[in-house]
Amino acid sequence: MIAYCRKLVAELDEDDKNYSVEISDPIQLSEKLIEVTLVKISQLRTFVKEKGFDKPEDEIRFFKELKPKIISKLIYYNAVYKIETRRPYGGERSIKKYLNSELSKLKRFFDNNLEFYKYYRTNSSYLDHKYFIRGNFDIKLHLDTFVFESDQTFSTSHDYKVAKIISNDMIQVYLEDKLLNIKRFPDSSGNKSSKIKWTASKSALVELIYALHAYGAFNDGASDIKVISRLFETTFDIELGDIYHTYLEIRNRKINNVKFIDALKAELLKRMDDQDL
Repeated sequence: MIAYCRKLVAELDEDDKNYSVEISDPIQLSEKLIEVTLVKISQLRTFVKEKGFDKPEDEIRFFKELKPKIISKLIYYNAVYKIETRRPYGGERSIKKYLNSELSKLKRFFDNNLEFYKYYRTNSSYLDHKYFIRGNFDIKLHLDTFVFESDQTFSTSHDYKVAKIISNDMIQVYLEDKLLNIKRFPDSSGNKSSKIKWTASKSALVELIYALHAYGAFNDGASDIKVISRLFETTFDIELGDIYHTYLEIRNRKINNVKFIDALKAELLKRMDDQDL
């Protein structure tokens, strides 16, 4: 059992490494890793139901240490997917506010489960027979409702909570890294006033973004339009709002619906002509 679980964890780690190299978009990467992890969990469930456990100590170790390592990956990938798909359009301020609100959710989970955090973090074991033995629920431990609806052959009252603790640590690192990347955009002196700002119209920037996306200028055309727009918003400290709505307005212009692109071309050709004189 232990060797089989370690094998699955090692395979997931390798999948994470390989797909992270192949897929740059965090949303697409999360989708793929969720898919891969679900397959591993299905394999693990079948293995447990067929093999079972020789003694209670083996069952406790599985649900306290081994299964949570795999489930925590699923929780983490799903959290990253939600964070990225719900990430607001906007500049530095709105994105920082959003990321900090996600960190606050982790803090609330910690506050609501403080006693179990203490138990788990201190490597305590006096309640393991209640927390990590299947079908041995104790209602006095203030169980979450989903515990009673879970697969009783593959779950205990607290194995998912251990997985949440592990995954929340990874999510916290992910969010703090995103916040740190935002802080790196100002120049080395820390003077935010020197940051480049977009001073043309928002519709002009949306026109440019869609043109670059249509051309396939990023990641050989594999980058999602939302990812590109967020990059421009953060880089130029601008909030574009619903870019698809703006794009529809641009497309429906009766006269010269790519006037910004045309203006860019005209200005560049003019500069070249002037420099030839």
